[in-house]
Amino acid sequence: MTWNRKLFAAAAGVLLAPVLVVVLPATTASAHGYISDPPSRQANCAAGKVPACGSIVYEPQSVEGPKGLRSCDGGNARFSELSDESKPWPAKSVGTTVTFNWVFTARHATKDYQYFVGNTLVASFDGHNQQPPATVSHTVNLAGYPGRVKVLAIWNISDTTNAFYSCVDLQIGGGGTPPPTTTPPPTTTRPPPTTPTTTPPSSGTWAAGTAYKVGDVVTYGGVSYRCIQAHTAIAGWEPPNTPALWQRQ
Repeated sequence: MTWNRKLFAAAAGVLLAPVLVVVLPATTASAHGYISDPPSRQANCAAGKVPACGSIVYEPQSVEGPKGLRSCDGGNARFSELSDESKPWPAKSVGTTVTFNWVFTARHATKDYQYFVGNTLVASFDGHNQQPPATVSHTVNLAGYPGRVKVLAIWNISDTTNAFYSCVDLQIGGGGTPPPTTTPPPTTTRPPPTTPTTTPPSSGTWAAGTAYKVGDVVTYGGVSYRCIQAHTAIAGWEPPNTPALWQRQ
């Protein structure tokens, strides 16, 4: 190589180097996010509400793993505490419809969001392969899962093979706006005997051993009572002592 060619090659290297420094970092962008409310397991750890959570307390947004998993730790050994069912995970009391709120610290184009109870997909929301805003909310109907449940929320990234995982412990039906209720019809279940608070009078039409039906009217102690639940009377169930059976007229 001649001296002129060496100088040209060196100059070309100097000119190209800054370009590589600028371009390469753009390919390493990553996503981070988690459910903040109702508090996910990582959110409770970060808030100090669960002991011995490990490193997740410093980075609740980082539970990332391959798509298709059904684990709270996203298959990440660093966050295995999130899958420890022996820990005292708080369960927020909610109604039968729950709004889950995602917080993103680094946003990425999104394929979809999925919500599982066990292995059952209970809700899915399309991300339209777009970058989400800083927060996203989804309302999910969980009426078919009363009591304590664990919901696994998954944020699937559209342009990588990974997803982000958040497990949320809930007490369904323990709060929020309850569904409308109706008064159940009277049953024939006998109420437990109660200690009489009055001495049976010597007169009146009520009598122990008598089968009464709804609507029957008796007198006791000079007062009239209407039967509101069918039953067979026994001592101790005098009308003044059993408002579940008799209604004063």
